[in-house]
Amino acid sequence: MHLRRIYGCLPLFLAGLFLAGAFLSSAKAQSCPSHGLAVQVLGSGGPDFRDKRASSSYLIWKEGRALVLIDAGGGSALRFGQSGAAMSQLQVILLTHLHADHTSDLPALIHSSRFEDRKLPLPVFGPPAGQSFPSTTEFFDDLFGKAHGAWRYMSGVMDDGQPYRLEPHDVVAGDVPVQVFQNENFTVDAVRTDHGRAPALAWRVEIGGKRIVFSGDTGGHGEGLPRLAKDADLFVAHNATSRLSNPATIAILMPPLVIGQIAAQAHVKRLVLSHRMADTLGKKHEAATRADIRETYRGPLDFASDLQCFVLR
Repeated sequence: MHLRRIYGCLPLFLAGLFLAGAFLSSAKAQSCPSHGLAVQVLGSGGPDFRDKRASSSYLIWKEGRALVLIDAGGGSALRFGQSGAAMSQLQVILLTHLHADHTSDLPALIHSSRFEDRKLPLPVFGPPAGQSFPSTTEFFDDLFGKAHGAWRYMSGVMDDGQPYRLEPHDVVAGDVPVQVFQNENFTVDAVRTDHGRAPALAWRVEIGGKRIVFSGDTGGHGEGLPRLAKDADLFVAHNATSRLSNPATIAILMPPLVIGQIAAQAHVKRLVLSHRMADTLGKKHEAATRADIRETYRGPLDFASDLQCFVLR
């Protein structure tokens, strides 16, 4: 009797193993290669977790090391661990703006870094203060400051450099790209973008002979973003709205028509759409988005998912 039950369950058990193997194979396929240059999407969603995506976050990999982190929205700390990246290897963090869906996992990542053997300073660049938003330096003091920080027990990373020093910087930029960081591996440039009341930046990282640009959340107005994205090998644009979205939303987030116009104007070599939300998710919305973008942009176009890796050759 017991044997019949066991053998009766065997097909289900084997099917479970098969599905688990398929899942692991799929997850492995999303891993970035151990050589060359790649961008990995940690979070492809926005602030609405009903879409079952982590919020905005990206990594730039070179030769199997994650060197640059762009944003750290909710869920991205878990994706960071799943990616195999190490906080001890990061060389810079770039923040597009200080909305929660772009920054809320920063404390988790900094806490995690205390379990690694990091000794070198970690520079962080983000926007200045504006209206109801603190500057990047004030934001980090609010998080980790010794006197009043929410996580003041980790104040060593700000006050005395233990176990390493966080170095936040406020970036004041305009419509002309300004270089804010350079080391032996890459350079970083920024322009100011428009995102309602939130001071915001778009970022360009030039690394390994390639240009990688991240739009962040923006309405896409002005000449700053097209200038920054000029001849980009990879342009990660945020795709949270459609032409049918609320007009107030379209004013602060690029609809596909605007994304296509900027990508075409800048002669972008490859376009990746991220920060995907209800108005742009699903086959119906993707088809409409693709049609709008194709009115002006003819290059390769991808819809991003969490942990997806884009190799630059």
